[in-house]
Amino acid sequence: MADKKPLNVYSDPSLGQFNIFRLAPILEKNNSPTVYRARAHFKITLVKGSGVFHYADKSVVIKEQAIAFSNPQIPYSWEKRDQIISGFFCFFTPDFFNQFGKINQYDIFKPNGTHIFELTANEFEIAASIFEKMLLEINTDYVYKDDVLRNMAFELIHLAMKLQPSNNFEQSKNNSSNRITSLFLELLERQFPIDENNQKMNLRAASAFAHHLSIHVNHLNRSVKLITQKTTTQIITQRIVQEAKSLLKHSNWNVSEIAYSLGFEETPNFNNFFKKHVGQTPLQFRNL
Repeated sequence: MADKKPLNVYSDPSLGQFNIFRLAPILEKNNSPTVYRARAHFKITLVKGSGVFHYADKSVVIKEQAIAFSNPQIPYSWEKRDQIISGFFCFFTPDFFNQFGKINQYDIFKPNGTHIFELTANEFEIAASIFEKMLLEINTDYVYKDDVLRNMAFELIHLAMKLQPSNNFEQSKNNSSNRITSLFLELLERQFPIDENNQKMNLRAASAFAHHLSIHVNHLNRSVKLITQKTTTQIITQRIVQEAKSLLKHSNWNVSEIAYSLGFEETPNFNNFFKKHVGQTPLQFRNL
């Protein structure tokens, strides 16, 4: 069996708001282990070959070919299994889509969304043809080429979303509950990822979020429940558990440091919280 090696296929962020590369030359040059961390850009990766995509607290095995979506809030890494035959990746900043829609509102870029899509051979060829057109377009002198590149990125996004429509995705509605829920989720996500051990999550209770939004906590709770079918506390708890799992698996921080970063003043309180929601102590989960 071939050695499993994490692959870093991320490029220099100084290259601009949008760029695209073939995967093969990058893989030939870089097979060294990489740090599991968040990146500065949104990214779409198309891969033909087998491997494992790790993100947050999840790992997805790729058998033949797949398309993956990454955002700046979700740490990720690739792990090579056998041979990556071919592929592409493009990355872009949020500003690249400024005034063209909120890219992070698409389910594939949300922390709890679906980020990996297995493709058939025909679906891979369709996606690959879009990447090939991107490569041609980015090297032209056409003054509106950014518009063309944005359209092709949207093609890839919708190609994937049609393969596995999200149960949670719905078009934005002009109502108070949706607006309040969106603001709440945005405040929650701003606290992640936690990548410095002196960083601390400050907003943990529904009342704290309500105070920040200048609304009554009951109004916040009703709005969140109406839109998400979950309580405010459930959503906060799930996000804390997700971040705790990620830190336990992909950082060298001790449990006390992780507990502090997630807003627990006492480590035993974090241990009890984690065991209640995961069924294992933090150390048991880390040592699996």
